[in-house]
Amino acid sequence: MLHTHTTAADRRRTFREALASGRLLRMPGAVNPYSARLIQDAGFDAAYLSGAVLAADLGLPDIGLTTSTEIAARAAQTTRVTDLPVLIDADTGFGEPMNAARTVQLMEDAGLAGLHLEDQVNPKRCGHLGGKAVVPREDMVRRLRAGVDARRDRDFLLMARTDARSVESLASAIDRAKAYVDAGADAVFPEALADEAEFEAFRESVDVPLLANMTEFGKGPLLTTGTLEELGYNIVLYPVTLFRLAMGAVEDGLRTIAAEGSQAGLLDRMQTRSRLYEVLGYEQYAAYDSAVFDFTLPPGT
Repeated sequence: MLHTHTTAADRRRTFREALASGRLLRMPGAVNPYSARLIQDAGFDAAYLSGAVLAADLGLPDIGLTTSTEIAARAAQTTRVTDLPVLIDADTGFGEPMNAARTVQLMEDAGLAGLHLEDQVNPKRCGHLGGKAVVPREDMVRRLRAGVDARRDRDFLLMARTDARSVESLASAIDRAKAYVDAGADAVFPEALADEAEFEAFRESVDVPLLANMTEFGKGPLLTTGTLEELGYNIVLYPVTLFRLAMGAVEDGLRTIAAEGSQAGLLDRMQTRSRLYEVLGYEQYAAYDSAVFDFTLPPGT
């Protein structure tokens, strides 16, 4: 049946061990719980829940309009169906340090392997938009310490994201990252680095696991896994890739139906009914109730 066969504690330990292994973990962003299962089936190391995707899925821009309870609900739906560790974008913690503390516990309860908190002002904006602002370093340190103190499972990963590179400077972003590690951050997400040299400078300066954000149409280059492995990064993130692919296909399909009056020309681009049923585990559900799966699919569907 389509559900996890592991506990949240198992997945958190697995995530920690993988980060300590020295290899690069590949982490696509899920569009929904179903796509998280596809990420698992495709052999990736972990899945991600992007704040931008969660907002867009609700028809909202990524400017701090979602709430902690909204994203916790989607997180719980996602962790129910995958055995992969799942990391979530928790924005600024959704308020003051006490809000960040509550957010950490909500995300623990949702079965996640970890989250990242960022040093933007609240409300935040997409990390690859202009006009961002960051809080004073001391404010972010308080935000992180509140999260660390609220955490009940020591294996739950608290990652600090800094947006200071495009607001202040690379040197400031590195200095902030070091302060965030001192405050208890287990890993660091340097957002919007400009080029390969900046990725290298960050790796040379910060001695905890680092995440490389390979988002499309952003401020930085799209580096290959080979390059990131050579640079010593621990996670490569593809946060919005699947969402962009899916929505591009939806728009193409709608244009085709509107122009041709039928979806017949789109069939070879669709996931088949048989593959859908395979992913959802219809046959496994039949073991519980034969009335659920008591039919035979015609060939090619």
